[in-house]
Amino acid sequence: MLDMPDLFSPLTIRGVTIRNRIAVSPMCEYSSDDGFANDWHLVHLGSRAVGGAGLLITEAAAVEPRGRISPADLGIWKDAHIEMLARITRFIREQGGVPGIQLAHAGRKASTRVPWEGDAVVPESEGGWQTVAPSPIPFRPQEPAPAELTTSEIRAIVEAFAAAARRALSAGFQVVEIHAAHGYLIDEFLSPLTNHRADEYGGSFDGRIRLALEVAAAVRAAWPDSLPLFMRISAIDWVEDGWQLEDSVELARRLRPLGVDLMDCSSGGVVPHAKMQIGPAYQTPFAERIRRESGILTGAVGMITEPHQADGIIRAGQADIVLLAREFLRDPYWPLHAAKALGASAGVPKQYRRAFV
Repeated sequence: MLDMPDLFSPLTIRGVTIRNRIAVSPMCEYSSDDGFANDWHLVHLGSRAVGGAGLLITEAAAVEPRGRISPADLGIWKDAHIEMLARITRFIREQGGVPGIQLAHAGRKASTRVPWEGDAVVPESEGGWQTVAPSPIPFRPQEPAPAELTTSEIRAIVEAFAAAARRALSAGFQVVEIHAAHGYLIDEFLSPLTNHRADEYGGSFDGRIRLALEVAAAVRAAWPDSLPLFMRISAIDWVEDGWQLEDSVELARRLRPLGVDLMDCSSGGVVPHAKMQIGPAYQTPFAERIRRESGILTGAVGMITEPHQADGIIRAGQADIVLLAREFLRDPYWPLHAAKALGASAGVPKQYRRAFV
């Protein structure tokens, strides 16, 4: 008898057991009005829960209005957002999935148009807003400069993350992920390419990671000990003078004692001119090294598309979960098809069993 594929082995983190090692990666849907989730988000995440994913993480949910990437982003900055999110988490759990939410602040990459409208900056005259960042450096030279955050504003943002975590708990989420990747606010503080501050939040490595540590500690204090806390990072900037993999390993070492359970390892996004080396599972080696050298759990993401490829990542100990994005857009039932390909049992919903016999 063949061994159960590692991809379909359960993973228990704190008091939560995820039925397999397959996660829906956060993917912006640009379909909200004033931050509210709606039926689109219910169907987007719900269909993938029906399709067998173990963990389903929402798109980046802004912890304050100016933290949205676009005016159409999801939000969790006010209590009124909770009701629809609770409907979504309830459905996910009914299908056997674990609902997760990514808490985010877009920093200088906020106030942009949705991608299908050109991805350009939305001016304040058209409903955009003044962006903020660690330093007044625009993402692209032709774009308006962000306002440099004061220390009191930074502390308010830390509290906004904690308040968002409390709302996430009320909404029924079981995993929170802090978004510290892709050139958004926390990543802007981490990278020397975007953080030119001379105060306690800049300069040295210790200064640049201060915000990430403070947000992690504040969210952990607001989030029950029984529930997992993740952080997504850009493991490297793909620029010689930028954030490097060694920095990510050390950051993971600092975060683990604060109660961060898993590092979701992506890369890039902090500057537009980075030369990324893209290929199948190209970011998995980052997850492997961070896992090995820091002792923290990791997630691998990026061009993971094939069942045997995904199973091999888990079986080799390169990561503890795999997160799929575009592949889940192409196939909401990817886990069910992967289970068939690997000879595993995936718990097909009774309504769909006739198609999987």
